Amino acid sequence: MRSVWITRPGGPEVLEVRETPDPVPGPGEVRVRVRAAGVNFAEVMARMGLYPDAPKLPAVVGYEVAGVVDQVGDGVVAPAVGSRVLGLTRFGGHAEAVVVPAGQALPMPEGMTFEEGAALPVNYVTAYHMLFEVGHLREGQSLLVHMAAGGVGIAALQLARTVPGVTVFGTASAPKHEVIRAEGCHHPIDYRAVDYAAEVRRLTGGRGVHLVLDALGGSDWKKGYGLLRPAGMLVMFGFANIASGERRSLLHLAAQALRIPRFSPLALMSDNRAVAGVNIGHLWGEVDLMMGEIRALLELYRKGAVKPRVDSSFPFARAADAHRRIHDRKNVGKVLLTPS
Repeated sequence: MRSVWITRPGGPEVLEVRETPDPVPGPGEVRVRVRAAGVNFAEVMARMGLYPDAPKLPAVVGYEVAGVVDQVGDGVVAPAVGSRVLGLTRFGGHAEAVVVPAGQALPMPEGMTFEEGAALPVNYVTAYHMLFEVGHLREGQSLLVHMAAGGVGIAALQLARTVPGVTVFGTASAPKHEVIRAEGCHHPIDYRAVDYAAEVRRLTGGRGVHLVLDALGGSDWKKGYGLLRPAGMLVMFGFANIASGERRSLLHLAAQALRIPRFSPLALMSDNRAVAGVNIGHLWGEVDLMMGEIRALLELYRKGAVKPRVDSSFPFARAADAHRRIHDRKNVGKVLLTPS
């Protein structure tokens, strides 16, 4: 089979397509012949050498796939060979075939494309977990979503629409505003043209918001905390600000680290605010929780409440272009890799 390998830390040119033997499923596992695989900012950072959870290089990354089961291990009753499935995998997804535990490969709804299937697991689980498991978003509340036109951002916009009366603010460059409005953002903010914190305060009459979803990091975490209403929560789920150029810069990394705010328990009590962190990659010990969230998302898909937005698909040979599109923040929705 062919796979996309990160050969060493560096720019997109370090990605290489290699041939390796097909994996063989063990007891309780299934092999999925991949039709589409998701690409996330975490995997771009892994290529740059900025993702501490990445496997030792050289390695194949990729957390999510959609495809067809073509072989099952001992003891597997479902999914059966020939089933169309989507699934979570702890790396290895950027390949023509991947082996996963049978419980992590769920049947795709009728009408769902392989591209939509690969676009759902990581982005929508991350957004669902932040909004409902951690943030407890309720009717009539307000929400600020950073990087609102990205995969997680659009997932969060769609999911917020399922809660009545939620007012959504989203940061994105101006050309993306029409799209995020259509996905449920009431107040798009061009972070390149205005100070988004000042704009949120202006739009809310100085009251701020109930929930902030922040994948930026550094000084933006401090700004987001300052935008919270009493009983509000800042949910941190990434540190995109540490990725400057295409390669790792230790000087830039150090500068961003110095901007990380320190949240004092006494200040949290005094301010009546909360701070939470989400890292789906650290929930592998809670697979039942994650798979339960995916099942809930698939039900929302069947009802038409959510629909993954695919920005672009790149063949394995153009994996470098997929990484550049995400790194340069040109994507609106999900970026995928396809074997052919």
